[in-house]
Amino acid sequence: MRTVGAVARGIRTPIIREGDDLVSIVRDSILAASEAEGFAFHEKDVIGVTESVVARAAGNYANVADIAADVKNKFGCDHLGVIFPITSRNRFAIVLRGIAMGVKKITLMLSYPSDEVGNHLFDEDKLEGSGINPYSDVLTEEQYRAAFGFELHPFTGVDYVDYYKTLIQDCGCEAEILFANQAEAILEKTKNVLCCDIHTRFRTKRRLLAAGAEKALGLDDLLTASVNGSGYNEKYGLLGSNKSTEEKIKLFPRNGQEFVDALADAMEKATGKKIECMIYGDGAFKDPVGKIWELADPVVSPACTKGLLGTPNELKIKYLADNDYAALNGEELTAAVQESIRHKESDLKGCMASQGTTPRQLTDLIGSLCDLTSGSGDKGTPVVFIQGYFDNYSQDA
Repeated sequence: MRTVGAVARGIRTPIIREGDDLVSIVRDSILAASEAEGFAFHEKDVIGVTESVVARAAGNYANVADIAADVKNKFGCDHLGVIFPITSRNRFAIVLRGIAMGVKKITLMLSYPSDEVGNHLFDEDKLEGSGINPYSDVLTEEQYRAAFGFELHPFTGVDYVDYYKTLIQDCGCEAEILFANQAEAILEKTKNVLCCDIHTRFRTKRRLLAAGAEKALGLDDLLTASVNGSGYNEKYGLLGSNKSTEEKIKLFPRNGQEFVDALADAMEKATGKKIECMIYGDGAFKDPVGKIWELADPVVSPACTKGLLGTPNELKIKYLADNDYAALNGEELTAAVQESIRHKESDLKGCMASQGTTPRQLTDLIGSLCDLTSGSGDKGTPVVFIQGYFDNYSQDA
């Protein structure tokens, strides 16, 4: 019987630069790793490539002046409401600079006690006894400071309220700060609103327009086309962007499907195996200490080959062992469980023996595994090679 199931390997590559042939680099890096580490290739192996190097190789960049120009063009106003951004130096700060350069005044409305992905402005326990209801109360900066003080983020040591306010003012733009969790609250200040939330953006825009907003756009509506020769993303706009330099951002990749299909073809020619390929960004998991959901990208995977579409269809081994085969032990139990897996239905939805399995998209599960394997720092492994992910307990070879 096999003793190993799924294996994820971080694959080191050369440093990727704009204009590089990424398909060849990824293929050659995996082939070199196979030779060095002695692993063979199989059908349904999976290659994950981080979105960062895909966008970098394609040169999908923009600068703050491009953002400012698009804000001016699409809003054409002096006073803009900017609501529900995440608190992130890497993800949002440079975008905010571009927005501030495009208007004369920003009313920045932050959700509290945390942003959409779980970054806390302050310890939520401080709400107890404060007399403040975060579901309905709108706070000025003065009211916020009186209630919650000047708390620093536990990981970055940054007071994001002061950081964002100062950043806006340094661009020559007037800054006003509010705190609220109801999008409509911003309309008391301005009817032109930029919604900076990620996963709730469509609902936020609908609610604002229904409540009387003149314009309600999202980050996904900015840089959807090239501005003065800049990069862009027609589907996600500024969502999924990261800081590149103090003046430039890297956008979410826009040539994703073309890339994964080309990589799959290159790997099949090199190995004779049909290997699934995907691009991954932030994984979707929660840090139990910092309470941060990692998923600051609009999706975990912006592109994948067809074999990675769908959700798992799995039986719960512990359910079978504790219920259907509770009277069995040893080899007899193993054989019975394996037989159940071999003959499982093609769609186990509603089946008691599948309860407790994770009903998530394969790309979300595998992308999260890739993100955890590659890390976001100095590991130097922007490619992850996964084997055995689609195998199960009934397979011996």
